[in-house]
Amino acid sequence: MPNRDRSRRAVVAGALVFVSAATGMVLAPAASAAPQACTASSLTTGEYESQGTVRNKSATSSCGDLNLTYSFNTTSRTYDYYAGRLRRSDGTWFTCAKRYVQAYDGSHSINDSTYWLCTDVNDNTPFSVSSLLEGNDNVTITH
Repeated sequence: MPNRDRSRRAVVAGALVFVSAATGMVLAPAASAAPQACTASSLTTGEYESQGTVRNKSATSSCGDLNLTYSFNTTSRTYDYYAGRLRRSDGTWFTCAKRYVQAYDGSHSINDSTYWLCTDVNDNTPFSVSSLLEGNDNVTITH
């Protein structure tokens, strides 16, 4: 009989460990509400020093930059020059300090600082992209 009691205790103790571990696993995902890595937005560019499609900088992203990760010039050229534009709180627009960067049609690495059109952008800031040669190009900004 003593062995049977020890066996029962071992089973009960094992069950409690399992329940405790399971409870911890359930709580872990809820506790880690970290922001998303980045958000991507497709938009159409405006002409030189003007806005095209306007989006807002993601408030749930840990990316602080506006990164050009795709571009397609809608004319026969295979490139254009692109600049990020931000709207101030008074409603006026300005071109980011990087100014215009040349980008050929296709994908661009988020890790290549050449394509970081604006840096340290605040959450929910309205942004757009301007094309140097003409507007209506298709771009993706990862932010």
